[in-house]
Amino acid sequence: MGGDLSDVRLWAGELERVHERFVHRFSRSEPRESALAYMRGLVAPLERKNGWTLAEEAGHAGPDRLHRLLNRIEWDADEVLQDVRGYVVENLGDEEAVLIVDDTGFLKKGTGSAGVQRQYSGTAGRTENSQVGVFLAYATPRGRTLLDRRLDLPASWTDDRERCRRAGIGEEVGFATKVALAKAMVRRAITDRIPFGRVTADAAYGFSKGCRFELEQAEVCHVMATTRHDTVVTRWAIDHPVHELFPGLPRQKWKRRSRGDGAHGRRVYDWARVEVRPWHRDDRRHWVLARRSVRRPEEISYYIAYCPAGTTLDELVRIAGSRWAVEECFQSAKQECGLDDYQVRRYPGWHRHMTLAMAAHACLTVLRARHLDAAKAETDPPSSSTSASPRFNA
Repeated sequence: MGGDLSDVRLWAGELERVHERFVHRFSRSEPRESALAYMRGLVAPLERKNGWTLAEEAGHAGPDRLHRLLNRIEWDADEVLQDVRGYVVENLGDEEAVLIVDDTGFLKKGTGSAGVQRQYSGTAGRTENSQVGVFLAYATPRGRTLLDRRLDLPASWTDDRERCRRAGIGEEVGFATKVALAKAMVRRAITDRIPFGRVTADAAYGFSKGCRFELEQAEVCHVMATTRHDTVVTRWAIDHPVHELFPGLPRQKWKRRSRGDGAHGRRVYDWARVEVRPWHRDDRRHWVLARRSVRRPEEISYYIAYCPAGTTLDELVRIAGSRWAVEECFQSAKQECGLDDYQVRRYPGWHRHMTLAMAAHACLTVLRARHLDAAKAETDPPSSSTSASPRFNA
């Protein structure tokens, strides 16, 4: 980060307002003060954000106070996160927001950290010794941030209860797939009345018929990526492979659309959709959506969509494209808020660190949104609407 003194005062003051949301969750003054100091350190321009550097930034003689906050003092990270979600909704809440499910890896050494094992890490792009966290992101036109988190525990951990006890994993925590963790987080968002309009996820989650069925039963519209081997109900078959729906489609059914800006410019593809499950309620529709590469037309990705009957192809493309917002959240939260810069091994400590890092990220996201609002107010008529935010250098 960077910026002049006024920028520092701006984010420092907003961090205090976020902190005030959940300060009542701590029974003593030390953890209250430590939580604020920890968040300040996470957003400070430090090269490394470990216990010693954060303690030095806070003016502590050593890292003991911050270690106690994460590992020893009793406080409920889920309750704090509920308060942080309230802050996000108050400042960014939008009935048309998209919830996005995805996971990210955290490279670790040794075998003692909760959930660690050699497994594929999308962060590294290869199999590494790592932890994997499943997250729920919240994307609106004014900003995007993270709403929920769960540490994935492989069966190699949950089958060894003694190992679990050493890592602070309670007896009530059993094995759950990443899809099950994702469903639990979406359920929680619904229960907490988080305003949103759609859900999306990549094929690791969208391939699950059970996940899509649960969303449909809850009347949650969604556009979920899936694999070419997935099957759907059509007029001709109960289990019709999705990749067989598009080869004979007329050329005019394919529309060239952009999903927005990517790392290498505009992401432009050819898109088409085919309606499936024809015998259904009148006000809802199911589609299979195909995204074809312009340069390599043999490369086709697929999505299953459940939305209102009048939903346009452009709207389905927009929802599918919004999935990249979670990647932006991971990148900015790791670079700016120390999401992946932690030294905790125990299960509760992992969730506590993630909660405070997510609170810091929500704070910066809200500041960026306000910066955009102010910039738009200076250049546009009062009736103009807001759009995507530029980076705010806090």
